[in-house]
Amino acid sequence: MNQNGYSKATYRLYDDTADFQQKALGIAVGLTVGSWTELPETAKRQMEKHLGQVVSVDVHEPDNTASGERCADITIAYPDLNFSRDLPALLVTVFGKLSMDGRIKLLDLQPSEEFLSAFPGPKFGAAGVRDLLGVHDRPLVMSIFKSVIGYDLDGLREQFLQQALGGVDLIKDDEILFENPLSPLEKRVKVCMDAAREAHDTTGQKLIYFTNLTGSTFKLRDHAKRAIEAGANGLLFNVLSYGFDALAELAADPDIRVPIAAHPAMAGALYPSPYHGIAAPLLLGKLMRIAGADLSLFPSPYGSVVMPKEENLAVRDALLSDKLPQAPVFPVPSAGIHPGLVPLILRDFGPDVVVNAGGGVHGHPNGAAAGGQAFRQAVDAVRNGTSLEAYAENHPELRSAIERWGVRTS
Repeated sequence: MNQNGYSKATYRLYDDTADFQQKALGIAVGLTVGSWTELPETAKRQMEKHLGQVVSVDVHEPDNTASGERCADITIAYPDLNFSRDLPALLVTVFGKLSMDGRIKLLDLQPSEEFLSAFPGPKFGAAGVRDLLGVHDRPLVMSIFKSVIGYDLDGLREQFLQQALGGVDLIKDDEILFENPLSPLEKRVKVCMDAAREAHDTTGQKLIYFTNLTGSTFKLRDHAKRAIEAGANGLLFNVLSYGFDALAELAADPDIRVPIAAHPAMAGALYPSPYHGIAAPLLLGKLMRIAGADLSLFPSPYGSVVMPKEENLAVRDALLSDKLPQAPVFPVPSAGIHPGLVPLILRDFGPDVVVNAGGGVHGHPNGAAAGGQAFRQAVDAVRNGTSLEAYAENHPELRSAIERWGVRTS
């Protein structure tokens, strides 16, 4: 089969008795032309260009699977003729009703070159975010607002200022901070960016503030422009609540001239099961990159919301590899991160990573500014080839962090 003009999907299907080859043929036909053998020859000739094709069927018997269950990895090629150039159309084609057909998980998508050409991808990507900050020689450090519900503007400003004084590169809203009377969007942006400028006078360091973009789907573009006009230089977006197409529209909009950080809220409903949903490297890696995120957050393999390490590193690879035309995207392993984990993060993810922390900054015994400094010191220690314990001897912020959380070596 000539696979030009086809987009491929790979599934893992569990069944103790299935004829997987026949099942694959059923998927290829059922999700495209609907029926085949019953059609007259004239109809077959007309419909053949729309017919899905079985690319491969790799059967795994119980003795060779971690779960001890019989399964198969099935790859189907779908003609691009069948769907429009948008991610909802692709996802509905390859996994719409199929997602409800027993124990089957979507492992990967390989869209055609023609399909991918419809997506400009991230405006900035990892390299562009570095350019905005003027930081090219180390991993970036991000901190998160915490306890934002019920804070007025003065409280948010002070919390932002303390984080910024710690020397972090990026600060993001909590994903549950929505429009509210205490901290409306434009006023929240203004006070936080004022605090960023105040911190810059002390640290000399540039900073990106990812303001949470919320509201009804049809007002997202207007809300993004309002935030940018008020001074926002980054947007946080709960992609899975709104859909990949909403992200793609925001990323492609020429008036939205700031990087977008994709939050993984709702991802737990889609990726963790081995039997259902969409695999994390596709959900939080490849699709986020195609749709246009500049950073993608996901659970780390170390912290409080754990994703298996193998899966985690596959997300990283999907975000950074050269196998897509869209620009590489910063991986942001998150949840439960403290300075004592920095050696593991840099070992596993390399230099193109964002070290992201909430409690690990705000929970520092000497406050958020010291928490940010401790992370920066931990990054410097690793880059210098020095153990955290040795580096902490002359860096009290890191020493206090280690005393509180310890250092993990594996």
